[in-house]
Amino acid sequence: MKVKKSAGDILFDVFNYLFMLLIVVIMLAPMIHVVSVSFSSGEEALRGGLFLWPRGFNLKAYEQVFQDDMILRTYLNTILYTIANTILTLLFTSLTAYPLSVAGFCLKKPVTVYLTLTMFISGGTIPTYLLMKSLHLINNPMVMFIPFIVGAYNVILFRTFFSGIDSGIRESARIDGASEFRILFQIILPLSKAILATVGLFTLVGKWNDWFSALIYLTEEKYYPVQMILRKILFNSRAFVGMDADVMRMFRDNTIQPVNIQMATIVVVTLPIVCIYPFIQKYFAKGVMIGSIKG
Repeated sequence: MKVKKSAGDILFDVFNYLFMLLIVVIMLAPMIHVVSVSFSSGEEALRGGLFLWPRGFNLKAYEQVFQDDMILRTYLNTILYTIANTILTLLFTSLTAYPLSVAGFCLKKPVTVYLTLTMFISGGTIPTYLLMKSLHLINNPMVMFIPFIVGAYNVILFRTFFSGIDSGIRESARIDGASEFRILFQIILPLSKAILATVGLFTLVGKWNDWFSALIYLTEEKYYPVQMILRKILFNSRAFVGMDADVMRMFRDNTIQPVNIQMATIVVVTLPIVCIYPFIQKYFAKGVMIGSIKG
């Protein structure tokens, strides 16, 4: 039976729709501006203002981005670092959390207390740097994806999710002779797509945007992630000095300007994350609720 809404309910709905539309506009405007400037001519970019549509459409900025060997190399580095870090994080976090979800595990309480303490006590940047140095990870590409793959917060999320899976499934598998590793990889993890997608997305985005680790631990540009090159382009005007004569001529002719290349680089760097999210949104929406209704 359809319930007729009162005038107050209709007014409330209209207000909510308008408010959400305003939030959407506020969130999308900077993104649209960046994309529009990247496709605009240098002359229009120099005029400034809010770009909601490309002015003097051209692709020269993207041509320069994809012709830059350093950007392509660091882009590949970022992909490798992100994939490796995400896979290792999900693997070792699962291996750590699974025993903590088993009721009969004798070290469950002390390990949980130890992990919880790490959420409040940190060694700091200098001790961490000295640790990386003692492990010979300074200026080593492995420093970008091996350290910190197991975090206490992620372990607690995984443990909470694993605990919510019916224990009878584990017992049935044990009776059939399945080992704990087989139970984890063939039963528990296939049932845990929501938590895998949620933590995987957080890890992927965090590592993709990570430039601070490279700033501290890497000294050679050939190991840099693309975020370091983007940072250099955005904050250091001298990043354009080494460009060839054709590019400098385009700058003088206002075909493109440094701001066009800056915006094009931002679009290229952020595009993969924007494309990945829609495919795991349904798992992410379920996974973010973990812990809100389970202890």
